[in-house]
Amino acid sequence: MSTSKSALPHRLRQRAAILRALRRFLDDEGLVEVQPPLLVPSPALEANLDAVPAGGRWLHTSPEFHLKRLVAGGLHRVYSVVPCFRAEEHGRHHRREFTLLELYVTNARYDDLIPLVTGLVAAAAHAVGVPAPVFRQVTVAELFGGTVPQDDDSFYRAWVERVDPALGNPTFVLDYPARQAALAQLRGPVAERLEVYLGGLELGNGFSELRDGAELRERFAESGRQRRSCGKEPHPVDEGLIDATARLPRCAGIAIGVDRLVMALTGVDDIAEVVVEADETP
Repeated sequence: MSTSKSALPHRLRQRAAILRALRRFLDDEGLVEVQPPLLVPSPALEANLDAVPAGGRWLHTSPEFHLKRLVAGGLHRVYSVVPCFRAEEHGRHHRREFTLLELYVTNARYDDLIPLVTGLVAAAAHAVGVPAPVFRQVTVAELFGGTVPQDDDSFYRAWVERVDPALGNPTFVLDYPARQAALAQLRGPVAERLEVYLGGLELGNGFSELRDGAELRERFAESGRQRRSCGKEPHPVDEGLIDATARLPRCAGIAIGVDRLVMALTGVDDIAEVVVEADETP
């Protein structure tokens, strides 16, 4: 469905109300809002993320690297609401430019994010006059009936065909395979990672944050190997992030897609209905 020009102002007012509610909730929880740089020397760890180049640097794919530097430097409850950029992402649920809310709290692990995110989403729902979602919790192993595929191709095929269609209700999915840890700590064969789903959309991705600089360096190396195998240039290693990772206190963080949150709470199925496009005005 294309954006109705008559409906867009209403959606943008709803979006503004949600953004005010998100900031108010996080401020009341004692988090400090910061504005990290958008131009960065290293854009991402994950091999599948393609960044937008800009003048010898990249537009960031998320504010994660700089927020972790701030946490390592002593800012222990912090968040940002910023535009982010990922190349080759366009569709009903994706844009090359999108808005991300990312937060970090110390003395916490990944499951401590659940009440925080539940309260955050409830505040946003209240702002647009809809009931607060009631979330369930389930592990990846439970979603696969106890037998998780041991290779990523089989995992993602089964996820798309069997698991994703069952995530229409508000859900926190916990404990991904260790090979899908990204920047999460490991606990035996699983990563202390969760994802949150709302309105059938993947809304956010959170971790008990890795605190081992040597392990992070190896994950950068593995990401580079994967990108080379696909004919892509590896992402540069972010030495500042590696140094900060080794100094992190125990902490957890999550990134939440603001555009998707607005979609889920306002009942629309196309991201174009809740953002201002570069080539479109009301």
